[in-house]
Amino acid sequence: MARRIRMEPSRTLTEFRLLPGLTTRETSIDRISLESPLVLRPDGGGIALKTPLLAAAMQSVSGPRMGIELARLGGAAVIYCSQSIADEAAMVAAIKAHKAGFVEPRTIGPDVRLRDVEALRRQYGFSTFPVVSPDGRLLGLITRRDYDARIHADVSAKERMVPRAQLDVGVGITDLEAANALLIEGHRAVLPIVDRDDRLLSLVFRKDIEDHLDNPDQVVDERKRLLAFAAVNTHDFESRVPALVEAGVDVLVIDSSDGHTTFQRDTLQWIRRCAPNLPVIGGNVITGEGFDYLVAAGAGAVKVGMGGGSMCITQEQKGTGRGLATAVMEVVAARDRHEAKTGVHVPVIADGGVVNSKDVIIGLTLGADAIMMGRFFARMEESPTETVRINDRVMKPYWGEGSARAREWSPARYRQAAFVEGVEGFVEYAGKLRDNLPLMISKVKSAMSSCGCRTIAELHANAELELVSALAIREGKVHDILQLGGEVDSLSSWST
Repeated sequence: MARRIRMEPSRTLTEFRLLPGLTTRETSIDRISLESPLVLRPDGGGIALKTPLLAAAMQSVSGPRMGIELARLGGAAVIYCSQSIADEAAMVAAIKAHKAGFVEPRTIGPDVRLRDVEALRRQYGFSTFPVVSPDGRLLGLITRRDYDARIHADVSAKERMVPRAQLDVGVGITDLEAANALLIEGHRAVLPIVDRDDRLLSLVFRKDIEDHLDNPDQVVDERKRLLAFAAVNTHDFESRVPALVEAGVDVLVIDSSDGHTTFQRDTLQWIRRCAPNLPVIGGNVITGEGFDYLVAAGAGAVKVGMGGGSMCITQEQKGTGRGLATAVMEVVAARDRHEAKTGVHVPVIADGGVVNSKDVIIGLTLGADAIMMGRFFARMEESPTETVRINDRVMKPYWGEGSARAREWSPARYRQAAFVEGVEGFVEYAGKLRDNLPLMISKVKSAMSSCGCRTIAELHANAELELVSALAIREGKVHDILQLGGEVDSLSSWST
């Protein structure tokens, strides 16, 4: 007989409903904050998200386009590790290179020929190049408008550049609003930032400031670059992590269907030694013991969930897994015990089987600090797959990381080549993320307002949940009407 048999069934997010509380002016929808801690830094600080949602580390979900757009909207996409190290590092670098504030420019010397400048423009995709002296002092600025590649190919940059004396320059500026004021005052499109010795530090573009102001929830580093998240596995981490660090990664996420292993402990401890300032999210686990194990090994946050994703068949294949609600409750209880003992709050991320806004709010209320989803984001324009038409419906391919398609890249990741833990399929195309995510966020905020909770911390402390019956779940759906384009669906004929 097993060491322990639990007779109480595990629960899913679907089985819970929120009970309303007192809504006040302070908890009206326009005052709700979704900012939430995501991961602890080794130095004791932390990274938070303005929108507590992560796109899963999956080939069909999280590429650089998703990473950029979701970061601009306050969340994060985890770049998948089921690809070559070079390709993953390039995706991280693309996110970090997205212009979001103070840009580290590609400089040229004064004697560079304009044919070479044109080649750089074509190679890197941007057209503004600061001209600097050998010791880094700003001499001028040259853009695509300052030369004609056919006429000026043999002309040097110093002959066509706008000289330093004619430029508006910011000295030692670190605040975007101050940079924006100078740009507006000077009617300029770009502002070079120099130190007191006139050495070039960065460039600030007016279009980037406008983008920053238009996306107040975007998550950025100290240089106003978007945050980049990337997955690693427990097999080639010694080669993969250094490449991701060089590319500028901000957070590492260990990607494993079962994180309660010595392999993950060894990976965490190695990262702590070799990249001591880098925050790492461990997982996945579904027990309090698993949470304690990963935190002791150095995890700055823990992902929770096994076998609940729409593409995951781990429970069917191996008989291992747990309803996500029960898993979150048990891990959160361990998290709270750890916090009471140490004073340190280790964030918990619910991952798997989260389908819609209702699941998101239930997961957060159960104690999760953030929610990870795959299917929701796979449907968006920014996911890496192309749209296809199936029976007049626009669809996007979607497959699990445990599927045969993903495993073709690296079967060794799973240590068993005899069977798969995921499937392939299609999801209906939903359009741009920016046109879909605000609606989900609005629903979550509305639920929090109904509960009288202004923050996620208040949601954890004050909200009430109730376990509901199958009939109550059915009652909450449309019934006993003739829907347009549908059929009569009668609750009275539905039985338990």
